[in-house]
Amino acid sequence: MEGDQTTLDASFTEMSEILMPNDTNNLGRALGGSVLHWMDICGAIAARRFCEGQVVTASMDHVDFTGAIDLGDIVTIEAYVFDTGRTSMDVKVNVSAERPQKGECKQTATSFFTFVALDGDEQPTVVPNLDCPTTKQAGLRDLALEQRRQRRKELAAALD
Repeated sequence: MEGDQTTLDASFTEMSEILMPNDTNNLGRALGGSVLHWMDICGAIAARRFCEGQVVTASMDHVDFTGAIDLGDIVTIEAYVFDTGRTSMDVKVNVSAERPQKGECKQTATSFFTFVALDGDEQPTVVPNLDCPTTKQAGLRDLALEQRRQRRKELAAALD
């Protein structure tokens, strides 16, 4: 696999859910844990598509919940690989909530996950290099890299 390349588009994954009562709190809004669960699944699928193998979640950056998701909203989770290491893949995950009856759609959460690829013995294995052959793919990669860099800078400053 050394020297292999896979495109960002090959990893792109989109999932949708309808927020149902079992995933809501007493205010009729999404439970954070349910949203995190969906984000982890979507990110893992993107990573698996990218490396064409099994993966495990290694880490998840700080999550910003920027908007409420209400009972009955259509929740869309999007994920794609934006950077790679030797055995790891960094995945950006975005969540939006849609209210079709009102024509509304808004971003509600975002985070960055790291997944590690596993071989048949469940040991870390080499992943392909990220290829961004189009302007759109390069733009998504660059945006994710900058957003993650900025987020880490802000978190470090908050800890000082």
